[in-house]
Amino acid sequence: MKVLVVGGGGREHAIVWKLAQSKRVDKIFCCPGNAGMAEQAECVDIKATDFDALLDLVKYEWIDLAVIGPEEPLARGICDFFRKEGRKVFGPGGEAARLEASKAFSKDFMRRYGIPSGEYKVFNSYLHAGEYVRLKGAPIVVKADGLAAGKGVIVAKTVDEAIEGLRLIMKERAFGEAGDKVVVEECIEGEEASFMAFTDGKTIVPMVSSQDHKRVFDNDEGPNTGGMGAYSPAPVLTSEMEALVMEKVMKPFLKGLKAERMDYRGVIYAGLMIKDGKPYVLEFNCRLGDPEAQAVLPRLDSDFFEIALAIAEGKLSESMVSWKKDPAVCVVMASGGYPGKYEKGKPIKGLDKAKNMKDVIVFHAGTAFNEGEIVTAGGRVLGVTALGKDIKSAKARAYEAVREISFEGAHYRKDIADRAMSR
Repeated sequence: MKVLVVGGGGREHAIVWKLAQSKRVDKIFCCPGNAGMAEQAECVDIKATDFDALLDLVKYEWIDLAVIGPEEPLARGICDFFRKEGRKVFGPGGEAARLEASKAFSKDFMRRYGIPSGEYKVFNSYLHAGEYVRLKGAPIVVKADGLAAGKGVIVAKTVDEAIEGLRLIMKERAFGEAGDKVVVEECIEGEEASFMAFTDGKTIVPMVSSQDHKRVFDNDEGPNTGGMGAYSPAPVLTSEMEALVMEKVMKPFLKGLKAERMDYRGVIYAGLMIKDGKPYVLEFNCRLGDPEAQAVLPRLDSDFFEIALAIAEGKLSESMVSWKKDPAVCVVMASGGYPGKYEKGKPIKGLDKAKNMKDVIVFHAGTAFNEGEIVTAGGRVLGVTALGKDIKSAKARAYEAVREISFEGAHYRKDIADRAMSR
């Protein structure tokens, strides 16, 4: 079987790495891919949003399954495009992908189907949004409605911060069209967790829990990023809490899909806040989290290709999915200046030494080749993942591997998974 993985980040490298373990997979193509994926797949320089060129590749190479990694092509309807041509694809249709592509649509969906979430209002007027913020006070959350690479959410501790966030999104257009509308919502304070599940729209099978670290600096300080590290499992998601999430979030979610006839075949990700023993949904994402995928997929004991194919065909069953007990910790190494301006093209040293360590996988996110040398090519450069008998040993091994790798300006948090160890 041949598989196409669409995307070029750390999540997609984790998908490629897992697909390559399947006995049924003969060849993997990546579009556009990166320097790390090139070891296990053929990278073809086609953008993730160039649907015609991607379909031509699928037809020319007789590719059996396409796995869509990033949110942008999903939101633009790549899965509908492929399915109209009779192609098997892992990912939700464009209407369902609005659950991530529009915060307002997602919050309205949650309200319709009784999914617990914070109180909110939607605005396309900067003045009206500002009036509402002053009326409600702080802390309060301001979100760009559209896709903003995980950076369009401002958790404001003061009214002034919230007004500044509104100005950044709506006036300065920091996230472009994503800021045409904003969602202003109640700030629910508790502990965050990522709950991901496989679904073919009829059956839903939870994945092991994980927790992301969004802020760029230690102690959750500094601006939001796409994610600076993750670990799995997340102790806050006990078996009792997981059962509650399935009952209060995932079952109503499935009910909503059926009621609104949404074609959903892929991964649903609920970003949760756990407060006073109850789960609240902060957001839905319609694909594997990044960097959560780099902590979760190494723990998958089953054949990811078999699962993805079954989902594409609408034949998912719980018996297909099993997990390893060993926890995993992923530390993201980023370019200096990220999530702001940063330089590219910095040579990366020590990759071979790190990836040859036991129970360590180095996932590439923003890397490229320059005259045979691997160099930096993005804000988040690498996701260094390690497995261990417990979180503490996985974390120690991950940081041991990180210290073997170097590039000019490299930045990473030193406290990934500390939350888990303090519980």
